[in-house]
Amino acid sequence: MVVHSEVGAPSALAAWLPRSRGELLQRLPFFIMAGGLVFVAVWILFLANSTLVGSAVDNPGALLTTTFDALTIAGLYFIVASGFTLIFGLMRVVNMAHGSLFLLGGYIALHYEEQFVGGAVNSSVGGGIDPSQVSIGVWLATLVIGGAIVGLAAVAGQQLLLRWNQGQDLRQALITIAISFIAADQMIAHFGGISEDISAPGKIYYSYVLGVHYSVFRLVILGIAVVIGLCLWLWLHKTRTGMIIRAGVDDRQMVSALGINIQLVFALAFLVGGFLAGFGGGVGGSFASLAPEVDGNWLLNSLVVVIIGGMGSLGGAAVGAILYGFVTSFSATYLPTIGDNCCTQYSIIFTFALLAIVLALRPLGLFGRAA
Repeated sequence: MVVHSEVGAPSALAAWLPRSRGELLQRLPFFIMAGGLVFVAVWILFLANSTLVGSAVDNPGALLTTTFDALTIAGLYFIVASGFTLIFGLMRVVNMAHGSLFLLGGYIALHYEEQFVGGAVNSSVGGGIDPSQVSIGVWLATLVIGGAIVGLAAVAGQQLLLRWNQGQDLRQALITIAISFIAADQMIAHFGGISEDISAPGKIYYSYVLGVHYSVFRLVILGIAVVIGLCLWLWLHKTRTGMIIRAGVDDRQMVSALGINIQLVFALAFLVGGFLAGFGGGVGGSFASLAPEVDGNWLLNSLVVVIIGGMGSLGGAAVGAILYGFVTSFSATYLPTIGDNCCTQYSIIFTFALLAIVLALRPLGLFGRAA
């Protein structure tokens, strides 16, 4: 008679546990992160009673609404950061004017929306275009026009200024910073310095999703982000042009030696990256307000997403956008507020904590690779 002992699970656990002080110190960040995640979960579920919505056990609807908010804002982060990932993360071009491209795309979309609708004013909200006058076709057309014009502007800047400074990060940074300052002044001169919104169909309509009364428009943004992500992945990994872009980043001399016009391919990548920035500006202007200081905020948002996800990784940008969206949404909802009906100021602190944890564990980002 042979007796079999169940030793598989304990042996695996024993092999994973640290057996020396060196292994313990090496794995300590993972233990700290796991403990932090457990504490966050317990806080949200049971202890967040001093917040505006209370704990998730007492108010499960607020938990679902906050989750939807995190996913939809993550979708917007990804739309804007995907162009930045293509130019900065994949092509290694330091484009500090990405926020200006975002804002320019939003203003152009707003201009053409006013032209298409004929300046229909919603007097009930004190001005602006009445959303009932904006069809889904008009809204998407304005976003595409804004993205196309910004894409052409990005290619022009790359060909005239950045092409001759390839590989010189400091010069590229200084040139694009100068472009962003000039563009910001020109946008104030041409579009004004007040906050404006792009009206979108469905922005004021709500529906019940999993029992929660939620904005349909925010879910549309999430769907657009998914479509953009799939299209970019197919383009970069399943087409000859995308493969040339990835190969040209790693070894430009070899690709050029094969008779491929690498500069033409890079110009196409800049066109796509600029288009995504401008398109994201139109979506962002429909999501929130367009204002002169918004460009710097969205440049920072894109940088955070790329740093978390890792340079050169489209999937990393998606994961980074999701993590960033969850941190900003949940910290704003489930942390103590500064007043009975006011907000929390902890989002920025936890954003930097997220960056610190990711860089401590993965210095190149979650999915990053060396240049």
